[in-house]
Amino acid sequence: MTAMEKPVISISVRNLVEFVLRSGDISEGAGGTNQVEAMQAGSRIHRKIQSHMGPSYSPEVPILIRIEYDDYTLTVDGRADGIDGQMVDEIKGVYRDVLNMEKPDDIHLAQAKCYAHMLCQSEGYDDASVQMTYVNLDTEEVKRFISEYTRDELADWFDGVILLYKRWADFSFYHQKERNGSIKKLEFPFEYRPGQYELCKNVYLTVKNDQLLFLEAPTGSGKTVSTLFPAVKAMGEGLLDRIFYLTSKTVTREVAKETLGIFREKGYEGKGVFLTAKDKICPFGTERQCDAEHCERAKGHFDRINDAVYELLIRDDLYDREDIAAFAKEKNVCPFELSLDIASWCDEIIGDVNYVFDPNAYLRRFFAEGSRKKYALLIDESHNLVDRGRKMYSADLIKEDILEVKRYFKDKAFGIPRALAKVNKVLLDYKKESEGFMIREEVDALILALLRAAAAFDVFFEKNINHPNMNEIRRLYFNIRDFLRVSEELGEDYKIYTEILKSGDFVVRLSCIDPSTQLQRRLDLVKSAVFFSATMQPVFYYKNLLCKKEKPFAMRARSIFSKEKRCITVARDVSSVYKRRGEEEYKNFARHIINTASTKTGNYLVFFPSYKMMEEISRWVCEFGGEDYIYIEQKSDMSEEEREGFLKCFEDSENDRERSMLAFAVAGGVFSEGIDLTGDKLIGVIIVGIPLPQVGKEREMIRDHFESKGMDGFSYAYLYPGMNHVMQAAGRLIRTVDDRGVIALLDERYLWPLYKGILPYDEDEINTVTVNDEKEVLTAFWDE
Repeated sequence: MTAMEKPVISISVRNLVEFVLRSGDISEGAGGTNQVEAMQAGSRIHRKIQSHMGPSYSPEVPILIRIEYDDYTLTVDGRADGIDGQMVDEIKGVYRDVLNMEKPDDIHLAQAKCYAHMLCQSEGYDDASVQMTYVNLDTEEVKRFISEYTRDELADWFDGVILLYKRWADFSFYHQKERNGSIKKLEFPFEYRPGQYELCKNVYLTVKNDQLLFLEAPTGSGKTVSTLFPAVKAMGEGLLDRIFYLTSKTVTREVAKETLGIFREKGYEGKGVFLTAKDKICPFGTERQCDAEHCERAKGHFDRINDAVYELLIRDDLYDREDIAAFAKEKNVCPFELSLDIASWCDEIIGDVNYVFDPNAYLRRFFAEGSRKKYALLIDESHNLVDRGRKMYSADLIKEDILEVKRYFKDKAFGIPRALAKVNKVLLDYKKESEGFMIREEVDALILALLRAAAAFDVFFEKNINHPNMNEIRRLYFNIRDFLRVSEELGEDYKIYTEILKSGDFVVRLSCIDPSTQLQRRLDLVKSAVFFSATMQPVFYYKNLLCKKEKPFAMRARSIFSKEKRCITVARDVSSVYKRRGEEEYKNFARHIINTASTKTGNYLVFFPSYKMMEEISRWVCEFGGEDYIYIEQKSDMSEEEREGFLKCFEDSENDRERSMLAFAVAGGVFSEGIDLTGDKLIGVIIVGIPLPQVGKEREMIRDHFESKGMDGFSYAYLYPGMNHVMQAAGRLIRTVDDRGVIALLDERYLWPLYKGILPYDEDEINTVTVNDEKEVLTAFWDE
């Protein structure tokens, strides 16, 4: 087999040295998030440093070396920050006092030495020098370290690094060979439902042609298997290296797990990992302190982790939370770090959207280098990404948090008290100007004060001082860094405002109004992406807010459920508009609810726009219904155990058919999506009013923003998000082909063209009713 015919295993210089040369303890000092932000801010510093070098200095030089083995070629590639003759320059932007550094970081130096070796090999040099350039990202102070190496010294050292990596390269090659062989034989595991083959075909073409696809996939269309299967087949053809299945719901994560399990039963030999948030998988939860002094697993973690990862990779193919936690305990390593390391060798990574899109949580091992990779994103429940995106790319700072942490420091304390006092003074000035609420054009004075405070904290963290309030100090520090990161993104998609909260706290917020630009930056790092959800209407709304691509593809999968299985009623004699709210209207809503539930005994979910309306209307429901019904009610801030208890009532009442159960919940809350109540567990969904977002300052900013662009600001701020809550709530009904039930929409506005046009129902499906005739319509439906 010639070199051109052999398969290629690739790894970047950064990932190579960070993986095989790591050692020692986990340390949650200023690192972690700090390092990620340093990389994001570092590109600006890189360009500035590079622009001041001489004419012979070449910036951002791509460099690659090939190592031939019998079965495959290993390529190690990267991009040197600068090359000047026989000198390699590696620039590192950091948040620390660079002038007091005594030597370069070992991993940073190793990265530069790789480039120096590759330079000697490609140019035939007998020796090369390495210049480590450290730049403080706050002060822009620079310190350089220069080392000289012969060609042979670099070659011997590099060969040693590659030798450490050889078993991992072997594993990668043989696993891919077995995986791809199994994919060729893999067939769709079920009989295709109507329209399902077309769905799979479009997902495959999306991947093949490097496109984005917006897919509305109603319940029952088989969206999980219909997106995973074509993506896996594309991977077997070499179109993809990795698949990210992103979902924030436990239910959809379990469906993905079941689907991959079915693939394995059919012979598929891929590997998949299910990522869990650190707070949930860590045995110490939110009280954790990730350092050698407080956690025995953190001490020496990196000395043990690589052998542990290899053993687990050989042992299993699917790794969920329980598997990882148990194995981490056995090997005395951090379960969260173990899951991330396992992910580096997996074909499918299942986790929350923040692992790709959140600047503070994204998987830097896959995306930090900023180059486009052969990855596919399968983004389930994509309708949630609009508000999630706004939250990810926004930041706020509370004045009272500054004062609280300032009190933890006495005397000069590395300049922290003085720096925080300056931050507080700027915030105090803003507070005096704001008169409760104020939109600001800029916060330059605050940014300058925060830069100085962050630099003071960096010096403090370098000293590794054991402070009794370290968790609170770190929390503020990361908050400041996050605020500074977002401040660099400010532009037309953002609004800056200050506000005095009900608690009396004063907040400065950098609010991301339109997240599409930020989300697109992440999409630019992958080959393709499929956004899918059971509710994506109107699709142009999601296209406009989730990407910047011109005319991305969109399709709607066919529903396999018969229209005859559901009865949809719209009450034309009630409305939750503010001017009509009152006792009489609340009583009419209650009569509609009782009418609907009285026509057939069973379980009904009743959704309200708010807790306040739930309280006002449910008391009349209980008065009119009396003891003829069972009543349960969603509470705010329910614990996981309380949520499970709420849902268990639907199962328990299956044995009690003498009375109907009315379960009161809030639309847009935890029970309006991501739950499956099949068969007789649920026979009716009643939606009171239209759960539009509450009018507020941020919503009005969203409205003004889109109106300024000539778009329908009301719809973007209120209508589309509210109607999505409606469709998600209605989607709790009819989960299987055998289910049957009623969807009652209690508001006349559902008949207005603006609202009706968004509903995914045909004209002939909608029954317009009043409180006087709806029982006749519903009785006829149940009698059929």
